[in-house]
Amino acid sequence: MRIDETKNEGLARAYTVTIPADAIEAKVDAQLTNVSKNIRMPGFRPGKVPKNLVRKMHGEALYGEALQTYVQEGVQQVLSEKQLRPAGQPSVDLKESGEGKDVVFAMELEVLPQVEVGEMEPIKLEKLTVEAGDEELNEALEKFAEQQKSTEAAAKTYKAKEGDTVVMDFVGKVDGEEFEGGTGEGLPVELGSGRLIPGFEDQLEGAKANDQKTVKVTFPEDYPTAYLRGREAEFDVTVTEIRKPVTPKVDDDLAKNLGLEGLDQLKDILGQNLNQELENLSRTYMKRKLLDTLSARYDFDVPPSMVDQEFDTIWQQLEHEAGHAEDPEAAKEEIEADRDDYRRIAERRVRLGLLLSEIGREKGVEVTQQEMQQLVLQEAQKYPGQQQQVMEYFQKNPMAAAQLRAPLFEDKVVDALLADAETTERKVTRADLEAAIEDEDESPEAKPAPAKKPAAKKAPAKKTTAKKPAAKKPAAKTGDEDTAAAKKAPAKKAAAKKPAAKTGDEDTAAAKKSTAKKPAAKKAAAKKPAAKKALAKKSAAKSED
Repeated sequence: MRIDETKNEGLARAYTVTIPADAIEAKVDAQLTNVSKNIRMPGFRPGKVPKNLVRKMHGEALYGEALQTYVQEGVQQVLSEKQLRPAGQPSVDLKESGEGKDVVFAMELEVLPQVEVGEMEPIKLEKLTVEAGDEELNEALEKFAEQQKSTEAAAKTYKAKEGDTVVMDFVGKVDGEEFEGGTGEGLPVELGSGRLIPGFEDQLEGAKANDQKTVKVTFPEDYPTAYLRGREAEFDVTVTEIRKPVTPKVDDDLAKNLGLEGLDQLKDILGQNLNQELENLSRTYMKRKLLDTLSARYDFDVPPSMVDQEFDTIWQQLEHEAGHAEDPEAAKEEIEADRDDYRRIAERRVRLGLLLSEIGREKGVEVTQQEMQQLVLQEAQKYPGQQQQVMEYFQKNPMAAAQLRAPLFEDKVVDALLADAETTERKVTRADLEAAIEDEDESPEAKPAPAKKPAAKKAPAKKTTAKKPAAKKPAAKTGDEDTAAAKKAPAKKAAAKKPAAKTGDEDTAAAKKSTAKKPAAKKAAAKKPAAKKALAKKSAAKSED
């Protein structure tokens, strides 16, 4: 096998590989021998069919197999001999082939840069700390109580208003004819929730128990059921009950209903969660500053194909979000004006990701097998009834497993760097900390949100009157999911204004090919003894969403 280098410019490489005809022929001949042992043909004993007849029947297929094998081996030999680290799958173009001919193919690829971390100068960071006081704790208690609210039946003469729940029976008609899925009984709907078709809930305000109303609406153009899109409909509605929201008092009874000893224990749990939330916000700010420092210190070429791929994932999501904005055309014009900024964002993500990957390697950062098993298990739990299939999928797909591993690896590298940093602390208010993070979001280096995880499961079928939540403008996000050089999943929600950043630690790229989002906290409305765990999840407001 002969390897000739035809291009060596920057990170681009190209080679011409020649495989001698006799090597291919030897491979085909060996395969013919094996096939002949098992082939059956009338007039010949098993295993005694002449090779020339076997060649006539299967020669072309066997040549194709031999050719594929040698090309794959040729690619691997080039990578090994030239000590190349490909940034992606090399492209192969077969130039010459055929029985009795040398096989010639061209191979092109981009290689990963040699990242020289060197001896790192100390990184100086300021940690903004917030102490949770009585005011914050009381606010957390009130929010928690609000989350535990229930409803109670209102008087027959009570008129429904926003925030109340209307229980109704309904029959929907289009052009005077009932349609499939347009009928229901005992459907509870909270007015103002936006659950139903635009305009439906508004027409229920002021309704009383036993009222009969005719609700006229127009189905949205993006309604899931195709034949209903854009069509006018009438619903004959019978209101069976109005229920008013009831927020429990913040007292011992609230805590005891959740399986706790009393209000003091509830305060302890919420206080711990509040402190953890504030610590996470502080880390978010520090990580952003850390990544900004690394970005300023290191500059090296990155593979254009990786930047293209990262930019495409960002852009696809931006276009998707813009398409669901209140004014799609204006939103698309807005992101188009910032195309170059998003391109720079993609390049920054890739560069920082490659850098973090190399720093992690030098520091010996590893994700253990036990940690990987936990990650896979957590991912599988998002797919009820399909856990085993999900676990097998990651076992059989190293690339998917690497995508799952990447966020944790990045977190560990960042934690190692933060541990080595020279840190000074300054006490601030929560408002000051959030303002500092918001300032980072508005900076030129701010980034759109990263790759979104796949939906855990298909949403349950909705009533025909239900609509999808109104799409907001592409918005910034928090979390530590910004690496891109090794990630290939679609980008997560990104801001439609100037390159909006997430307020979290989400700025790098090479360590991962997808960004696995942390599972959302479950509702804390645990009924009796399991309440402690639920409380721990629910009381914390967004920290690293």
